[in-house]
Amino acid sequence: MSARTYLEQAAAAIRALDVAGIERAAVLLSEKISTGKSLFAFGASHSFMLAEEMVYRTGGLMLVNPIYPHGMNLSVKPLPMTSKLERVVGLGTELLANSPAQAGDVLILASTSGRNAVTIDMALLARERQIQTIAITALAYTKGVTSRHPSGKKLAELCDIVIDNGAPYGDAAVAVPGFAHKVGPLSSVTGCAIVNALACETVRLLVARGVTPPVFVSANTDPGDAHNANLLRQNRHRIHYL
Repeated sequence: MSARTYLEQAAAAIRALDVAGIERAAVLLSEKISTGKSLFAFGASHSFMLAEEMVYRTGGLMLVNPIYPHGMNLSVKPLPMTSKLERVVGLGTELLANSPAQAGDVLILASTSGRNAVTIDMALLARERQIQTIAITALAYTKGVTSRHPSGKKLAELCDIVIDNGAPYGDAAVAVPGFAHKVGPLSSVTGCAIVNALACETVRLLVARGVTPPVFVSANTDPGDAHNANLLRQNRHRIHYL
């Protein structure tokens, strides 16, 4: 019963996603791709999986460059350190400052709560450096918490385009009778749906502009390696993860 409840809630959350926000973000990405700019993505802890979902992915845009959340993804020990580091003021500033992102590029920032310093610092520096930003966050969640940044700001207040991932306050969605806490987070499911829908809409807009979309095909198909190598070579000047 709880399994079915989670699947029903996940499906309902996907159906209710902010399509208009995704479409606005796709317009921005298609414009930047068409004019030779670079795309970047960042998320701390579990939110980094959205950047990973966009990078080097079959059927995905090959131009998305991850900014790695050093010490804030699940490859570090002890894992609770990830929650400490994402609250360190100034760390996000240094991560973005030492990336190849430049004025005119786009930065996608994923944070479900939108309250921690690392993404807020990145959004503030991006604004200063004229890097446009797209936030993927949970509006119901972020409205229920305070900022952990000295500015008092949260991610949704600082980005050019905000896409609501539809996760509830606390993220977990399913109440189990006899247990005090909800289980079954939604933000990963809806976040991955958002970034893939964003890629699909961006490709549609590029085709409409007469631009060949730089999209990976599966390396496990016979023509995959040659296709990918050709497009990687053509776009090498704005691919920074090779």
